[in-house]
Amino acid sequence: MGFEYALVHLKYTIPPGIVLTLLYRPFLSRLDLYKIAFLISIAVVSTIPWDSYLIRRKVWTYPPHVIIGPTLFDIPAEEVFFFIIQTYNTSLLYLLLSKPVFHLVYLPSQKHQTAQWNLGHAILAILVTGGGCLMWRGDEGTYLGLILAWAGSFALLLWSLSSRFLLKLPYTSTVAPIAISTVYLWIVDTLALKRGTWTIESGTKFGVHLWDGLEIEEAVFFLATNILIVFGLVSFDHAMTILLTFPKLFPRVPELPSPVMLVQALLTDVSEYDEDRVIGIQQAVQRLKKKSRSFYLASSTFSGRLRIDLILLYSFCRVADDLVDNSSTETEARKWIVKLTHYLDKAYASKEAQIISKEPSVHAYITEHFPDSAQPALRLLPTHLLSFGPLYELLEGFKMDLEFHENDFSKALRTFPIEEEHDLEVYAARVAGTVAELCLELVFFHSYTATTGAQRDYLVRAGGRMGVALQYVNIARDIATDAAIGRVYLPTSWLKSEGLAPQDILENPDRRGIEMLRSRLLDKAFGVYREAIGAISQLPVDARAPMRVAVESYMEIGRVLTEKGYKVKEGKATVPKLRRLKVAWKALNAG
Repeated sequence: MGFEYALVHLKYTIPPGIVLTLLYRPFLSRLDLYKIAFLISIAVVSTIPWDSYLIRRKVWTYPPHVIIGPTLFDIPAEEVFFFIIQTYNTSLLYLLLSKPVFHLVYLPSQKHQTAQWNLGHAILAILVTGGGCLMWRGDEGTYLGLILAWAGSFALLLWSLSSRFLLKLPYTSTVAPIAISTVYLWIVDTLALKRGTWTIESGTKFGVHLWDGLEIEEAVFFLATNILIVFGLVSFDHAMTILLTFPKLFPRVPELPSPVMLVQALLTDVSEYDEDRVIGIQQAVQRLKKKSRSFYLASSTFSGRLRIDLILLYSFCRVADDLVDNSSTETEARKWIVKLTHYLDKAYASKEAQIISKEPSVHAYITEHFPDSAQPALRLLPTHLLSFGPLYELLEGFKMDLEFHENDFSKALRTFPIEEEHDLEVYAARVAGTVAELCLELVFFHSYTATTGAQRDYLVRAGGRMGVALQYVNIARDIATDAAIGRVYLPTSWLKSEGLAPQDILENPDRRGIEMLRSRLLDKAFGVYREAIGAISQLPVDARAPMRVAVESYMEIGRVLTEKGYKVKEGKATVPKLRRLKVAWKALNAG
């Protein structure tokens, strides 16, 4: 009896597990726990027979003085724990590195990478066959043959199910967790072999070393097992992505899908995918990434169909805003508002509030009246989950934007609709408060936590106010860029108090007095923010931290604007990437 093997865990496997747990804790969800437990169960069940066979065949042995004593099918308890802790650590590393990845955009199409798919099958089949040959020959190739035949068979199965998806994923979420975990365990294994914690018997190994103290078979073993863990996690994420992306194929998806449902998703033929939906969501993600880095970062903290629908909502709002703002004339802009109004009329005409793509009249109207680039955003807006009131109010906000127009005879007669502070509040409520309310409606629908009607009413009101705060920050940031297109959202009454007129801002948005007005607007923004921030703690648990990330990420722009010497990029103050990550981390930990 001894503690040498147990000390390997205390020194080298448990500490990384603790560190990874602490790093990932703010993101950890019930689905993540389910995924890790699922993988650990498979790892233990599939490894025990193989490991037990190796020990009984004396391929490797454990001196009695290095293990505590208890065994399972001749496998020391410390070895069984190794199956668990390796899977746990590699899984957490994968989850951490995959957190920024939106798996939906990597779903394969029917014609994706057939050559690589076939090549992978061929390589794995050769490895399995080669492993079988080495096992049949026995002697020095026994251990390596057992590794290749065992691990290669599972890898071949997982490759068949998810390789097209896996090949599209960024290397940071596939190769990186395999490489980092493998190299670390190679180092641990080298130390253990040198200390005699476990021994590979001569006659079953080739005697080749990757480096001094590390047998080539051990190197292949840890590489193979980490590949299996990551392949298994990728297959799980592939299945979840299919379940969440296609509500027509899988109308109801529980928070923790059964293994049967996961397999059913993986066996769904690619030809059954709604590729128009996939492409539309991919475009929406790119639009979000390009237009709002703060909200793009925040979106990665949401999960499931809520994340998808929030991105689709943002995409619609952005497309609608661009159609109006990018018009060459006021007349053209008003025509777009009329078309968007008619679109909403048709989308909400059905009392059953059916999904847009099921309404031929809506589909035909979108095709006939909107440019190709805008059509997916309109078709995929989940109107069946959203109230129509905030969407119509959003269009009223767009109409206010059009009141910034130049008189046909004189620039001096240009009109500015934001005359008083009340006008500013109305405008912010229409263009941002409404969007916040719609976001909360999606949260309530998708959340697994029930809320009462009174709670929802309170949260929607608070959300609308928070939307106003975020819009104030947006206006404070964009004074110069708005002036470039003939708009001044600072109340005219405020300008007069500083001896200025809106026309002065258009001519020189960096003149003296502007920073004082910007500070005044930011004070208003943070006042409304403090008024509404407490409501976040009453949101459903699964949306609480992500919503806090979304709010704090944007409010950080306001904090940057209050600092001396803030950096401006393309006319806008920017938050450095590392600072954005720190803000998100702090918000996640606040819960």
